[in-house]
Amino acid sequence: MASELSGWSLEQKIGQLFICGFHSLEADEQIKTLVGDYHVGGTVYFRRNVESVPQLAALSASLQSLPRERPEIPLLIAIDQEGGMVARLDHEGMSRIPGNMALGAAGDPALTEAVAELAAKEMLALGINFNFAPCVDVNNNPANPVIGVRSFGEDPEKVAEHGVAAIRGYQEAGVIATAKHFPGHGDTAVDSHRGLAVVPHGKERLNEVELLPFRKAIASGVDAIMTAHVIFPAFEPGEIPATLSSRVLTGLLREELGYDGVIVTDCLEMHAISKSCGIAEGAVRAIEAGADLVLVSHTLAEQTAAIEAVIGAVRSGRISEARIDRSAARVLALKAKRIGAAAGSGAAASAPAVPLTPPGESSALLNKVAERSVTLVKDAGGLPLNCAEPVLVIWPELRHRTEVDEPAVHRYTLADALRPYGSGAVLSVIGTHPTDDEIKAVIEQSAAFGQIVAVTYTAEGDIPAGQSRLIEALNHIHGRKLIVVSSRNPYDLNAFGDIENYLCIYENRSFSLDALSKVLTGGIAPQGSLPVSLNAQYPAGYFAR
Repeated sequence: MASELSGWSLEQKIGQLFICGFHSLEADEQIKTLVGDYHVGGTVYFRRNVESVPQLAALSASLQSLPRERPEIPLLIAIDQEGGMVARLDHEGMSRIPGNMALGAAGDPALTEAVAELAAKEMLALGINFNFAPCVDVNNNPANPVIGVRSFGEDPEKVAEHGVAAIRGYQEAGVIATAKHFPGHGDTAVDSHRGLAVVPHGKERLNEVELLPFRKAIASGVDAIMTAHVIFPAFEPGEIPATLSSRVLTGLLREELGYDGVIVTDCLEMHAISKSCGIAEGAVRAIEAGADLVLVSHTLAEQTAAIEAVIGAVRSGRISEARIDRSAARVLALKAKRIGAAAGSGAAASAPAVPLTPPGESSALLNKVAERSVTLVKDAGGLPLNCAEPVLVIWPELRHRTEVDEPAVHRYTLADALRPYGSGAVLSVIGTHPTDDEIKAVIEQSAAFGQIVAVTYTAEGDIPAGQSRLIEALNHIHGRKLIVVSSRNPYDLNAFGDIENYLCIYENRSFSLDALSKVLTGGIAPQGSLPVSLNAQYPAGYFAR
């Protein structure tokens, strides 16, 4: 493909350097304009684009068939299918794959590879050829509001091992894998969707921790690396986020680390870029810095302005056409390697079966991961539950969309998972940010129960104050009759006093809840170990038996 660039117009080559999203369940005017008029080389799916298996497969096929000047060049069709709480594909007939921290707690890279392979095969059946995963950030900051359970853990070697396994699973199945977010978003207390984060450490520490998983990913032959909108003063003293820094993308990633694959930006509509230099200027600066693919996920006016800004930068001499050619050649080579040259390659040739994977094949793997990941931190006699007696299950319902995850489509709770064991589970639903009235009602309700399981859910940073107040009150009243389970962020324990019974799962999806119910009722022993340190008493690797 690279040899054909001499016959390409500047606009066609620059279009290949953009991945742009749209807002419909079918090919709408936004994506038709971007592909047909602006020669955009790829698109990205969000939950807004997904309704069902047949719909998504048909959408992918229709996108590959859109009229364009280079119909022989397939589109990149990308998605953030990290698993767990960041999974765009969890609809009926699609496997609900676990997230990274659950895999880190399970502690077996072979399971991580098998999960990635399963996800890749289903993505290909849906016409998706590019996954913005795995996340190889080392989550060593408990206050991190955006990575958390998206990380395999805090040990750089283990993160690298699982990251390489996931890359192998995706790529050997035929899907482009992406190691993200370079040079590392794990030790930040700011969400780059909302502002600029800084990782202030020196080069020695960054080389030992943040960069190690990326080195291993590069050595494994990862197809793509996604940038972080994060400032690293050790590499870039000019207070420039990595996405826009030639010192980071060219000096560090290309020259020092020897990476010659595709560099893709995180979305430029995130506030770290859009509220600083702006999206159009950000696109120009990202390509100047060394990025090959620019991601603009949402707004047509911003997408077209960014493309036109890069065209203008070349016309004015700010960016050389040779620089554009290098990135276009990388993108076309990646398409040839993973997708093929014929129009429509990578899209489903016919309507896929529903479910995408026979349930017996997928459920055995997903149950195994879930059961291996349940982590017991403290047990003062609260386990197992007495299934002959009723149990109150306090369930925090995610009622709002966060920056990286969304409310679960399938409302399956721990009470649902416990009922087959005859426990007489009674469900009490609160919001993840419970009101004073909700807290009061739960406390009053709990007086009638001798067994209480309170589930916590923290999506961003510290546990919401209302959940913390509720747990403290329940603990004061019920003591060791109370079992607390964090269903996302394991650090929730640090917000409470001396909770006597504490377990961690790392997502509130059905396989994890089923595995938890088996542990709570004594059907299986907890097998997971902490992927991160909760405090000095409960370090990474800890488990109670």
